[in-house]
Amino acid sequence: MFNKDHFGFAADRATKYRENVNTTSPYPDLGADQLRQLFSTGLPEQGRPGHDVLVQLADAAEKGLVGSTGDSFYSWVMGASDPVGIAADWLTSAWGQNAAIYQTAPSAAIAEEVAGSWLLDLLRLPKESSFAFTTGATMASFICLAAARSEISRRRGWDLERNGLFCAPEIRVFVSSEAHSSIYSALRYLGFGSSRLVKVEADREGAMIVKDLAEKMSKYTGPSIIIAQAGHINTGAFDDFNAICDLAHAHNSWVHIDGAFGLWANASKQRQHLGAGSERADSWAVDGHKWLQIPYDSGFGFVKDERAHQRAMSMTAGYLNEALEDGRNPTHFAPELSRRARGFSVWAVLQHLGRAGISDIVDGNCNNARRLGAHLRKIPSVNILHEVILNQISLTIKDQDGQSQTQAVIDKLQAHGIFFVKEADWCGVKILRLSFSSKTKTDSQIDEFADHFNTICRSVLEPKVATHCNAI
Repeated sequence: MFNKDHFGFAADRATKYRENVNTTSPYPDLGADQLRQLFSTGLPEQGRPGHDVLVQLADAAEKGLVGSTGDSFYSWVMGASDPVGIAADWLTSAWGQNAAIYQTAPSAAIAEEVAGSWLLDLLRLPKESSFAFTTGATMASFICLAAARSEISRRRGWDLERNGLFCAPEIRVFVSSEAHSSIYSALRYLGFGSSRLVKVEADREGAMIVKDLAEKMSKYTGPSIIIAQAGHINTGAFDDFNAICDLAHAHNSWVHIDGAFGLWANASKQRQHLGAGSERADSWAVDGHKWLQIPYDSGFGFVKDERAHQRAMSMTAGYLNEALEDGRNPTHFAPELSRRARGFSVWAVLQHLGRAGISDIVDGNCNNARRLGAHLRKIPSVNILHEVILNQISLTIKDQDGQSQTQAVIDKLQAHGIFFVKEADWCGVKILRLSFSSKTKTDSQIDEFADHFNTICRSVLEPKVATHCNAI
């Protein structure tokens, strides 16, 4: 039975949480065992009043939430869920549309169709490209690489959709040694075993070394796919897309760009140059729930060749009704049949932020990273491992004897509970990775973090190297 009080409670509780997210610690209040006790109340034989259930859910869940939408979050590349997008997402849930085909959800199909064209414009991709709205960059790469596998096989005279993979021409995949883990997952889902991947060396910033790619491609003449990257997960580095695309065209290869967050530089007024040549690729994977601030989950796969895209993804059945006058059918571009109407929240956020607003978020986050990087470089024990060109800072901390103190500083930062940070491993080294991908922080907030970081650094290194940590 419909009860508007349930909606009112959810709205009030959500509003209260977002209003207070900056006044509480960004770390969860309870650990796994304690949270398990709050949720593990047993499955009731008879249903419970909805209000009681919602209160218990909110009370339990809020004890284990991470403050990723707040100002104190400096960890993974995660968006802050724009409030307009959240409201549109609530409407989406209330409308209850299954955006499988146009006829099951006409408004959803058209909203997605229009928003997709805006995304192509924002990202400066070829206007004729097709697109899929999906859960995130992992599935977006899966969709794009499925299209690549189909088209590369077709060019060699093999109908993959009819004949399958058995006895198909072998496809080599050239991938950077610094590719994101989601790329390896997507390739594995598509049947590309690790022995079919050709690892290309990367430079110290994590960008693919084109010379090594050229040498390795020269040893292979069969069908191939090259996977490039816009925005290395630790450094924000970009591959040389023009040089890679030149090589690909010479070898009749497909170029896919993993641009989960980095490709949004194309929408920036200040950083468009980083994505130079990206429009020459054949497909692109991008997240919406990072810099675009769409509520989770949201991702987009773009494919220049719409026929290849549809050939790999199209789904038909006698009951999936279609008519000539229908709008775009999402099932021709993504593997999900039953799926959320993701286009509504995307449409709403794009309208709310506009071209300038999206550029401001990207540029603001990148400027935050540069300001913080400038502060941290003044601490002698801090070693920033790359040029800060985007929204990422990766660093290590060593004492005067060269011993790593990175984990000790991270542990103390976490123990203070003021700023949310996490460690990472990169090339066998423990690092602290600081990320900016939500709403822009003020200069004073960046300066406050830098002061706090310097104090923590001093406390860890004293008395051994106290004289080496000068105040910022």
